[in-house]
Amino acid sequence: MPQKSLTIALAGNPNSGKTTIFNNITGTRQKVGNWPGVTVEKKEGIVSKYGYELKIIDLPGTYSLTPFSVEEIIARDFVLDECPDVVIDIIDASNLERSLYLATQLRETDCKVLFALNMADIARTRGIKIDAEKLSELLDLPIVFTIGNKNEGIDALLKKAIDLAESDVDTSGKRKVKYNKDIENSISKLRSFIEKDPGISLPYKTRWTIIKLLENDKIVKERVLQKAGDQGRNIIQEVQLHRELLADRFNDDPEIVMTDERYGFIAGIIKELLTTITKQRVDISRNID
Repeated sequence: MPQKSLTIALAGNPNSGKTTIFNNITGTRQKVGNWPGVTVEKKEGIVSKYGYELKIIDLPGTYSLTPFSVEEIIARDFVLDECPDVVIDIIDASNLERSLYLATQLRETDCKVLFALNMADIARTRGIKIDAEKLSELLDLPIVFTIGNKNEGIDALLKKAIDLAESDVDTSGKRKVKYNKDIENSISKLRSFIEKDPGISLPYKTRWTIIKLLENDKIVKERVLQKAGDQGRNIIQEVQLHRELLADRFNDDPEIVMTDERYGFIAGIIKELLTTITKQRVDISRNID
């Protein structure tokens, strides 16, 4: 009986230990080339694990999915266009706040996302103790501790990725950034505008497309026009009206406001984690007393 194949993409910030984890998973079973049309290196490997054939893709290291660089465009296009069965986001536990920006954007794609909380040993030497269970609860996503340079947690990570790929979890209901009520109101109205015409075909999921259009994402605009034609032009015009209303409301471009709100969402998570850690320390101190 042939093995079932799954595609797993590894995403993460530069220097998060992502490529080390890729090397640990694939060993010598790697194919190295370039991504189509660019000179950015592409690494992939195929391994057999737990009765599955796993195709592992090492995406370029990025800090976000905003298409300001070739690497960001490649990573985003692969996640959205190739639809891997699971995206493993390698998070540097010693730089958690910085790592979580990419995590929030991956969350918005509605892909199945799994977090590898990597470099936990380095975090501990810096006095950083992360409650993985609490972080998983706050992000509403599964998390596995890994130490890539010691090959620790890799098998557990792959097992969790396979379980997630085979699950019927509804990613659309998972916790995401909830924007200011004016922005959410624009998202809701634009969704209604789009959905009133059942013949409209979008290149991506509706909410994500609307968010990117409100952020004036030129690549998404082009793809909406290519996919939806005249209907796409009507959508772009309607979005522009909302962009202008939001710019007047906030006295700033919507993309700036939405970026700030993502960072606010992350700050809230960090605050709750620190509250948990502080409470643990107080409880320990009381027990000692």
